[in-house]
Amino acid sequence: MTDTSEATPTPVGRRTVLIATGATAAAVAVGVATTEAPTADAADHTAPVAAAAVCTLTKEMTEGPYYLDGALVRADIRENKTGFVLKLALTVVNDDTCAVIPNALVEIWHADVLGEYSGYVGNNGHNEADDGTFLRGGVLTNSSGVANITTVYPGWYRGRCVHIHVKVHTGVTLTSDGSFTGGTEVHTGQLFFDETITARVGALSPYSANTVTRTTLANDSIYDDGGAASGLLTLTAIGSSPSAGYTGTLTLGVEV
Repeated sequence: MTDTSEATPTPVGRRTVLIATGATAAAVAVGVATTEAPTADAADHTAPVAAAAVCTLTKEMTEGPYYLDGALVRADIRENKTGFVLKLALTVVNDDTCAVIPNALVEIWHADVLGEYSGYVGNNGHNEADDGTFLRGGVLTNSSGVANITTVYPGWYRGRCVHIHVKVHTGVTLTSDGSFTGGTEVHTGQLFFDETITARVGALSPYSANTVTRTTLANDSIYDDGGAASGLLTLTAIGSSPSAGYTGTLTLGVEV
């Protein structure tokens, strides 16, 4: 499954575009939640269990056409982009045991308020500066398996609902240029947003400057109404107005 509504992108700079293969695009069956507690012996040999984790395999979804390799390892990916702050706390767990996975690299990328991706600016009809890195990056999970990333609430582009792309890698090596290399990719998916909250955000500046018709969750070609197991974030308002921003949390159950 691919973002068929999008025009063929034209990448910027030296980065390599990795288009999703059929295997990546295939939907992975959602695992069954387990309520069994680990044995004492198992507990001695596993990472801590996430207190609020759901022991379910998070559904894989298409990588899409806008991935760029060489993402920077950094906790704040906003650069100079406007938009309402979004503070993500993504917990990575083993879907079989709920044991948290520390030192996993959680990488995200998404469109800005006008629906443009860095490296491909202009594909959603807007002309703006493009450095090939804005709203891209990732961090290693901490000892509790949590990746904390600060970004902005995404905008939208033709044919897709508001979303964030995510990959999880294990065993990576950090590089001197601020990126990472090696490791194993254990999850490729997307993060989705509550439709009521998105409508409130979209009605306000600077999002209201995006005149492209917004596709809703219900009409999206990729989101399957699967809730958290399909990447639906739990959003919490930071203040009394959408402009104050949101926190977004989700447990990503991956196979390792």
